Amino acid sequence: MKNGFFRGHGLGNDYIVMDPKELTFTLTPKHIELICNRNWGLGSDGILALVPSKKADFGLRIFNPDGSEAEKSGNGLRIFARYLHATGKTKKKQFTVETKGGLVTITLHVDRHGDASAATVEMGQATFKPAALPCTLAVPELIQQPIDAAGRSLIFTGLSVGNPHCVVFKPAGESWSREDLLALGPALENHTLFPKRTNVQLAVPTGPKDIFILIWERGAGETQASGSSSCAAASAAVRLGLVKSPVTVNMPGGRLNIDVAPDFNLTMKGPVTEVARGTLSPSFVRSLR
Repeated sequence: MKNGFFRGHGLGNDYIVMDPKELTFTLTPKHIELICNRNWGLGSDGILALVPSKKADFGLRIFNPDGSEAEKSGNGLRIFARYLHATGKTKKKQFTVETKGGLVTITLHVDRHGDASAATVEMGQATFKPAALPCTLAVPELIQQPIDAAGRSLIFTGLSVGNPHCVVFKPAGESWSREDLLALGPALENHTLFPKRTNVQLAVPTGPKDIFILIWERGAGETQASGSSSCAAASAAVRLGLVKSPVTVNMPGGRLNIDVAPDFNLTMKGPVTEVARGTLSPSFVRSLR
């Protein structure tokens, strides 16, 4: 189907899936930005592009709504998996996907209607080393490091789960506000410590195996949910001894279950919803050209 798309969301974090071979235009940063615009285009937290892979069953490129490229997305991977199943590109219930943030294995959970309404993703291993983030701090690991942002002195834990994350915790019993996120999110994302920018989570432990997070995504801004952010925040919480695995990560959009192994290999399980399939109109495509 020429210029077709598949739309889905994971707990309110929505993506458009496209096959570049079926498009009559190129997914340039400007085109991606226009398609993702919620007033002038389809509206989305990003675009997932099916690409060839020599290392896995499928290849995936992940684009943010500002046209930049992300290494990995947990929600995006679940949406991409449902797209592959729903459109008949695979009949397997388990397969591999290559991303710029590493190779992952996905297991689909098919419901009684035949829909892949949930998926488990083996997200790879978390690392707290500055070079992996990357971060310019000259320390062995980014555990509980000081940072100043938006006029506030904070303590952050930095890590990579295939893409970069900066997690800031408040003690149990306290809370973060949306105003905190809107102030600290962009300030931390673009902080000079993070030359390639970073995703941001404002987190608080809420139980022995539970945390709550607010999310600011690199290149996207405030989001209702994020799989990679959930993995990062859960890993940081376990590393700091705030919770034990498996961790339930609660977000404004819902919850994900993250298993953090002793070596910090991560497994994420959560729902995924298909919303629509369609084609871009000829006039819209002409405007892209």
